[in-house]
Amino acid sequence: MGAEKKWLFTLFVAALVSLMLLLMSSFSAFSSPKAFPSLVQHGSHYPPSFAYFISGGNRDKDRILRLLLAVYHPRNRYLLHLGMDAGDAERAALAAAVRSVPAIRAFGNVDVVGKAEWITYLGSSNVAITLRAAAIMLKLDSGWDWFITLSARDYPLITQDDLSHVFSSVRRDLNFIDHTGDLGWKESDRFQPIVVDPGLYLARRSQIFQATEKRATPDAFKLFTGSPWVILSRPFLEFCIFGWDNLPRTLLMYFTNVKLSQEGYFHSVICNAPEFKNTTVNGDLRYMIWDNPPKMEPLFLNASVYDQMVESGAAFARQFQVDNPVLDMIDEKILRRGRHQAAPGAWCTGRRSWWVDPCSQWGDVNILKPGPQAKKLEGSVSSLLDDLGSQTNQCQ
Repeated sequence: MGAEKKWLFTLFVAALVSLMLLLMSSFSAFSSPKAFPSLVQHGSHYPPSFAYFISGGNRDKDRILRLLLAVYHPRNRYLLHLGMDAGDAERAALAAAVRSVPAIRAFGNVDVVGKAEWITYLGSSNVAITLRAAAIMLKLDSGWDWFITLSARDYPLITQDDLSHVFSSVRRDLNFIDHTGDLGWKESDRFQPIVVDPGLYLARRSQIFQATEKRATPDAFKLFTGSPWVILSRPFLEFCIFGWDNLPRTLLMYFTNVKLSQEGYFHSVICNAPEFKNTTVNGDLRYMIWDNPPKMEPLFLNASVYDQMVESGAAFARQFQVDNPVLDMIDEKILRRGRHQAAPGAWCTGRRSWWVDPCSQWGDVNILKPGPQAKKLEGSVSSLLDDLGSQTNQCQ
């Protein structure tokens, strides 16, 4: 090799090494989390925080992870539950995927239920796991204000900055729970039949079974029904869990044998408790489309109803099929997040690019930057609160 070729080869190698070092330092600068997380502040002078309970079943690991990232914020608390049908391997894979997210690893605000339960839609095991989740949340974190239930088939229509901004103007003892005391056909079809949920006592999955006899509608308390998807205040859940009054336990014993207890338990407890019945906001802030007459579950949502979803002023939508393209539309246009990245908020300070998660670096996690969807949610909440103020008794 001549002297000129050697000189050119040396120059090429030096340039290549310099470029690699530059890329590595650039990647490190924009993807490495801070050594210490920003201090999360709770209290009336700070934005509200939320405790999310996200549940799913077999093969829902990726859906739950995607949903978690879509609703993630360092100020919130999260509990993920994969039913017993998912298996320990899938549960361990979900926990590993959660730990791989820099912000989650630093703030330590996401937990995966290790000892899973069977989930039977028709029965009382849903109420059992929800109460268990609330108890865990109360023990783990003293700062959250509202408890939100989601499933793997749900997805947000707002950012967490939007949600916290709107709820900053809401009394923190209010409960968003769709409810009615007019049972109609549900009285004879849902409440009077006596059912047994094997998910409460069998180690294997089994369908509920129903007794041949029916029971009379209670007269010691009034029954209420409504949407199973709720946003409940911390004071009300403390009442349900710690039970200084016997009402929550009495109703829990009754609803153990109700066909769809998740559509009536919290509704009946809150509306029969004098200290809480006037804290009910009659709406669940969910966007759903139902058949006529309605079936057990709402219709699956797709791109054809995207505009209606966006304009609905709802916080969450239900239900979606796995990886439906409309979820990508929500990610891109509303949440502004990459597929495997957390939805960015004011707390995310990393550089946005196709290979770097902007939420792998963060600043003050106690500040908010609401987007356009916040106004629409604010309109929905204001309308519900106007209805609340116009009634002397919210449980009717």
